[in-house]
Amino acid sequence: MAAHSHAHSAHAHAHDFQQDHSAHHHHHHHHPPPDNYRRAFLIGTLLNVSFVVIEAGASFLTGSLALLADAGHNLSDVLGLLIAWGANYLSRLPPTQRYTYGFRRSSILAALLNALLLMLAMGGITWEAVNRLAAPSPIAGGILIAVAGVGVVINTLTALLFQAGRDRDLNIRGAFLHMAADALVSLGVVLAGIAILLTGWYWFDPVISLIIVAVVVWGTWDLLKDALKLALDAVPTHIEPLAVRSFLAELPQVERVHDLHIWAMSTTQTALTVHLVMPTGHPGDRFLADTSQALRQHFGIEHVTIQVETGDPDHPCHLEPDHQV
Repeated sequence: MAAHSHAHSAHAHAHDFQQDHSAHHHHHHHHPPPDNYRRAFLIGTLLNVSFVVIEAGASFLTGSLALLADAGHNLSDVLGLLIAWGANYLSRLPPTQRYTYGFRRSSILAALLNALLLMLAMGGITWEAVNRLAAPSPIAGGILIAVAGVGVVINTLTALLFQAGRDRDLNIRGAFLHMAADALVSLGVVLAGIAILLTGWYWFDPVISLIIVAVVVWGTWDLLKDALKLALDAVPTHIEPLAVRSFLAELPQVERVHDLHIWAMSTTQTALTVHLVMPTGHPGDRFLADTSQALRQHFGIEHVTIQVETGDPDHPCHLEPDHQV
C-alpha cells in the first residue's frame, strides 16, 4: 500500500516535468560527482603511508612484534584506499565500444574487495589475539601507546574525509569503514597499553582486540552483503521495485508493464529497462522524456530505457511472463 501511494504521488508530479525540458539532460543532479574524493584519497593515502613508515621504524627500534604486525595491517589499509581510489577513477572514464557502460561497475567490485579485505584482516587479528590469550606476552607500554595514539589521529582524520559520502556511495563506504576500523584498532591498543601499565595484566590486549574485531565485523557485514547484492544485479536497497512498477502502470495509456529490470551500474548510478504495453501506439518523445525525468526525480534512477509495445496478439513479446529473463 505504501508503495502504491508513493507511486501515486510520483504520478501526480509527472505532469510538472512537462514545463522543464532543460532538466532532462542533468543526469547526475542526485549525487555530487565522484571526483570530489580525489583529494580525500590523496591525503588519506599519504597520511597512511607515512604512518606505516613510522610504525615499521618504531618496531625496529623497540623490537616490538606487535608494532610490526600493526604496520603490516596498516599497509592493507593503504591497499584498501588504493582499490577504492582506483575504482573511483575508473567509474568516471567514458564508455568504449567494448565496455559500453564504461567501467562504472568497478566501484561495486572495489566495495566487495574492500569488505573481503577487512574480513580477512579481522580474521588475522582474531588469530593473533587468541594466541596471545593462550600465552600473554609483555608489551612495551609507553612506545606502543604513543605510536598507536598517532594511529588513532591519522585513521580518524582519514575516515572523516570519507564520512560525507558513505551513505550515498558503497565504494566510499568501504574506504570509510576501513579507516574507521583502523582507528578503533589503534584506540584498542592505546587502551590496552594504559591498562597494562596500570595493572600489569597482559591479557587486556587480546581481549580488547577481540571486542574491536566483533564491532568491525558487525559493521563490515552490511557492506559485504550490499556489495554482493549489487554485484549480482539486485535492485539497490533504496529503491522499492513495486513502487516503480505501479508508478509505470499508472502512466496515461499504459495497459501493462513487463520485463522490468532495475540494477546498479555503479555504486552511485542505477539503470532501468522496461516494456510498456500501450494499445493506442507510441506516445512520442515527450512522454519518454517526462517518464525518465520522473523516475530520476522520485527513485534516483538515472539511466532509463523504455520499449513501447501495442500488445498485438499476432506478435506477442516473449519476455512478457515475469519468470522469463
